[in-house]
Amino acid sequence: MAKKRQQDAVKNWREGELVMAFGLTPNRSSKTSLMEEWLGASLPILNDVEQSIFRKILDRATIHIAGWEEEDLKVKFIGHILELGLLEEGNGIVTCFDKTISATVQNVQLIVKSDFMVASGFMNVIKQPFFHFQEYKPLINPKGEPMAQLLEAFLIAQEKNEIQIPLYGVEVIGKHWSFVIMEGKDYCISPAYDSTVKEDLLQIIGILRKFREILETRLMKAGRVEG
Repeated sequence: MAKKRQQDAVKNWREGELVMAFGLTPNRSSKTSLMEEWLGASLPILNDVEQSIFRKILDRATIHIAGWEEEDLKVKFIGHILELGLLEEGNGIVTCFDKTISATVQNVQLIVKSDFMVASGFMNVIKQPFFHFQEYKPLINPKGEPMAQLLEAFLIAQEKNEIQIPLYGVEVIGKHWSFVIMEGKDYCISPAYDSTVKEDLLQIIGILRKFREILETRLMKAGRVEG
């Protein structure tokens, strides 16, 4: 019986199922004020080392991304973008790859693996999640819908967090990046950015750096005040 419940818990949800099961409201047609703030990030100024990394990964992706498997995409491209986006550990912030998280939400057991997570904590101890990242290679999708997985991670984070704050995330499908913010039951999805286009890739990095600013100046302070 326990094994049966565990199998049920790892169900591959679809986005529409989560919307209906948990009363979520998607927003793809207009931007919220938080999304406008996030996407309004300035283009980053890269130093010499960062410019070298940027050119290398852009050239590599332009040629090879269509043939990459999921791990290739993560190791050869996404990891470098996260680094350029300044999503590193420090000052009470931890980052985790392939972290399995779970919680019971509205009497439903949810469990999902977050491809990349930014949270408060220390070493491998997570206190409060702020940011989740889900991705997969186009046409090869053994793990379920990335948007559904992202929403699961958000719902789990809301259940676990001591305070309710907006949650930020990214859905990546091959070369296309969409940014997502969830406030309560509402979630807003940005237009997709093409990471093989120089201007879009620079904007992606700028948006990630903007999140780091929002995290340090607003989200982390909210957690300390309430905690």
